[in-house]
Amino acid sequence: MQTIARGLACLAILMVLAGVSSAAELVMYRRDGCPWCARWDREIGPIYPRTELSRRAPLRMVNLDGDRDHSVDLRSPVIYTPTFVLVEAGREVARLEGYPGEDFFWGLIEQMTARLPAPKREETSAPWNRSKVAEAERGP
Repeated sequence: MQTIARGLACLAILMVLAGVSSAAELVMYRRDGCPWCARWDREIGPIYPRTELSRRAPLRMVNLDGDRDHSVDLRSPVIYTPTFVLVEAGREVARLEGYPGEDFFWGLIEQMTARLPAPKREETSAPWNRSKVAEAERGP
């Protein structure tokens, strides 16, 4: 009986901790057949996971045609796709509606992540630039 009580207590603690996670994430809202989403997939999709931005705000995709995601407290409904929402502690911090092409995407996402609390010293990175794309494309 005591083992069951301990197990339930641990489970309750894990559920509470999961609910108050303060890690940032970049949520990409998309729809099936969205041509701008497909373009993002080709131009940015392979690179983003290997960037410092991804370490600070990992990408999570939500398909509006199928997924029901209630984990983000959005300021307003998502209408256009793709829409990129920067989330901290379950709340919308900033939003980019549409995909303006890779030349503008990186700068706009940098501006959005600048609204997050300062990262810990070991997470600090230099501003995004073309050389970072080249490094990410080369891989380890």
